Amino acid sequence: MELSRRTFTALAGTAALGLALTGSGGAAPRPDAPRVAPTGPPPGPPGADGERHEVGFDRYSLLVDGRRLVLWSGELPFFRLPSPSLWRDVLQRMRAHGYNAVDVPVAWNYHSPAPGRHDFTGVRDLDLLLRTAAETGLYVVLRPGPYIGAGLDGGGLPGWLTAAGVRARTTDPEYLRHADAWLSAVHAVAARHLFTRGTGTVLLYRIEDAHGSHAYRDHLRRRARADGIDVPLLDGDGDERADDGRPGPRRGPDHARAGRTSDAADERRARLADLADGVRVHRSTAFGGTSWGWLSASAVPAPHDRGAAFGAARNQTAALAPLHQLGHLLRHVPDLAKLERAARAAAADPRLEVRRLTNPDTGARVHVLRNDSAEDVSTTLPDAGIDVPVTVAARDARLLTTGLRLGRRKLAYSTVPPMLALGVGRQDIAVFAGRRGEMAQVVLECREQPVTTRLDREPAWSYADGRLTVAAPLGAGGLSRVRVEGGDDPRPLLLLFADDATSLRLWPRETPSGPLLVYGPALLRDVALRGSTAHLTGDTVAETGLEVWGPPGLTDVTWNGRPVRTRVSATGSLMAQRLLPGVSAPVPPALGGWRRRTENPESEPGFDDSGWTVAGRTASPGTASSAAAPVPGGQPVLSADGYGFHHGDVWYRGEFTDARGVTSVSLSYGTGPQGLLMAWLDGHPLGTHRTPVPDGDTAERGTRTATAAFAVPRRLRGPGRHVLSVLVRPTRDDRDGRDDQDQQARGLASVRFAGASPDVTWRLCGAAGPDPVRGPVNNGGLYGEREGWHLPGHDDAGWQPVEFPRADRRQGVTWYRTAFRLDVDPGVDASFGLVLDDDPDRAYRVQVFLNGWNMGQYVNDAGPRHPFVLPNGILRTRGENTLALAVLADGTTPAGPGDVRLTLPASAAGGVPVEPVGSPGR
Repeated sequence: MELSRRTFTALAGTAALGLALTGSGGAAPRPDAPRVAPTGPPPGPPGADGERHEVGFDRYSLLVDGRRLVLWSGELPFFRLPSPSLWRDVLQRMRAHGYNAVDVPVAWNYHSPAPGRHDFTGVRDLDLLLRTAAETGLYVVLRPGPYIGAGLDGGGLPGWLTAAGVRARTTDPEYLRHADAWLSAVHAVAARHLFTRGTGTVLLYRIEDAHGSHAYRDHLRRRARADGIDVPLLDGDGDERADDGRPGPRRGPDHARAGRTSDAADERRARLADLADGVRVHRSTAFGGTSWGWLSASAVPAPHDRGAAFGAARNQTAALAPLHQLGHLLRHVPDLAKLERAARAAAADPRLEVRRLTNPDTGARVHVLRNDSAEDVSTTLPDAGIDVPVTVAARDARLLTTGLRLGRRKLAYSTVPPMLALGVGRQDIAVFAGRRGEMAQVVLECREQPVTTRLDREPAWSYADGRLTVAAPLGAGGLSRVRVEGGDDPRPLLLLFADDATSLRLWPRETPSGPLLVYGPALLRDVALRGSTAHLTGDTVAETGLEVWGPPGLTDVTWNGRPVRTRVSATGSLMAQRLLPGVSAPVPPALGGWRRRTENPESEPGFDDSGWTVAGRTASPGTASSAAAPVPGGQPVLSADGYGFHHGDVWYRGEFTDARGVTSVSLSYGTGPQGLLMAWLDGHPLGTHRTPVPDGDTAERGTRTATAAFAVPRRLRGPGRHVLSVLVRPTRDDRDGRDDQDQQARGLASVRFAGASPDVTWRLCGAAGPDPVRGPVNNGGLYGEREGWHLPGHDDAGWQPVEFPRADRRQGVTWYRTAFRLDVDPGVDASFGLVLDDDPDRAYRVQVFLNGWNMGQYVNDAGPRHPFVLPNGILRTRGENTLALAVLADGTTPAGPGDVRLTLPASAAGGVPVEPVGSPGR
């Protein structure tokens, strides 16, 4: 919720899965050493400071230069955001919303188009990402696999491994030779950014979450150490032990990727359960992005933002508020970095589970309340000394603290969670946040009655028996403020009350001159204090106020380079006298001027396939090549990977003589979910077949196999030359190195004829080769792709002008192209999306290309539908763009497309400068 005009005016007037850590470059204390690192402030934000650092751990937390650190890490799969400028945007959002670390998975197949080739240029520039993380002030947890899962094609393993005859994720020497080459290439980049050396912020290194042997994981550890990686290694075997037997701080599971989170309540339950379980290295999906191209060709555009803090359009999600609040709490309240389990407490209502932890140094206690029932529960917590009702929503959780120091004052208890406590200037500030409409009560221990001042009309207070009770309804008018001074301590305490939406407008930030707190904007990206002026940069969406609490001597504020006229408020803040302007959102242009051209000449008998690869292999590499679809005796191996075609569509042409007696043909093929096969005989369409839509039981079973049977028309059963043309669209390869999945065939597997057994000579063709700029996952094997019809600059003047919706009925591939121009103000960060919509009974799918970049696949009759987010950089927000659609239709229904339009999922005034991403034409 933005700071409203009414509120602004009034304020201006008043003025647990465990993962072990295996050693590090710095000495770590023994777990039984007495209080080696007492409770205290965490280390400051990291950077490439040129100083050597010690990184260790004990049973409570990580230790950075002797200071306790709870790592609040968010995953950024940068391969799902092919615009390096936007990496800075997401990293800035992460730091602003409470993250202190970024988890960086590195996908082998994204960087390696062939054995021994490792590309870290352009959108694959890992060095740039690590530099940007350091400049943003975030630690890095590096995760190079080799297998990283995350819904990627092959789990991140390159397709060419299937033709290498190896057993992936084992100690197979040939596999280790390839894996070592990959890891050493990543390590060469990472070694330049190690926090231990002061050259970057890579703090931890995560060994593959392996299902393999200890010997395999030991090999990965040795590889990392041999290549100079001297930071602690996170081990995924779940034994919570380091190599020398010492217990490490527990690292939490990624609930979001496991599909366990979908909204704020689920996210809060998962994260608080981790805290109660002793997890001190937390991880979640900060930004999921979208699997563009053939990274993961699911049936529909695939945003990976379930449970993520930010959606594919870099917009806020429902999960953000609890992540924001907990991240800042762990950052700014050091008591939570050293917790021990205490005796279980009980709520008056048994439907609430209460788990209690305590800090052995300060005596502060943390209570995690969990409500698994379908109803809100309000109850007292007598064991915690809370004798007023505390409400936990249905299937939600809540964190409460008792005995916590808020600056120099002591919190007896509160009925809503604290979000942060910090000393700003000459006062302490504490923020409490919860659901909108709740009545928050904060009770302070005060032997002497302090002077308590309501600075907004909503709160109330009372004093009795050495306790000050402050109550405030959350969300009424935005932020509520109460000032407490005198009594036990002369230093003032400012209490701030916020609902979830309001808390997302509160921005604490460390500076060399001391902490600073900003309220109002939609995002605070950066702060620079120069002299008496705070230079703030960030984003606004609607008109909003601006309030800044800062170090002594702060007198002026700028916002995005422009001076802001302020006045000193009753809380000691600098408050803008005028609202900051919101965004003037651009209007997406209508898409018109479409041109159309049909293709698939490969289906015609006279097509010249002499340059295609001959399917001459008689055996597949490995030991389980086509276990799901055995190759009949005498037939060649037809699986596409064996011939070097690992992504996108693959064409097969089988030539034979004499079709007399042939009544039907059966084609066995292997794909991922929603795979597709089309067949023609002598240019005549035989039909289309596809693997079933995955359901809850089959969605994770891996590679799909199916058999398509087509009748052969009588007129095609004569003597002479015949050509059977087959188009196969393999989708995601779910192999994970178990149960021979890494060797399952994709593409055409076998062919059987009924009524006769002609000898067939097969040739096949797929993607022409990796795009040197867009990488190995961009291109497939459609004729239009091989001819550059998807690229900007292609001459489509001879194509047929058309309008949508289209109602063509044709088996095969049809291309549509248009161009559109955007002229977005440079000061506006606008995220555009592409929506395709049609009658869901129409059976066709579309491959979407923007400026030559493959944005992914749309399947009209699969649903549910998501917009294709068009990343700025690839999308020219100030210039012309080329949009190309490759439509595959089965010929049984009107093929579409129907409605094709641009949308605007998110926009803000601000953003980061965006450099165009290379999008070469022919």
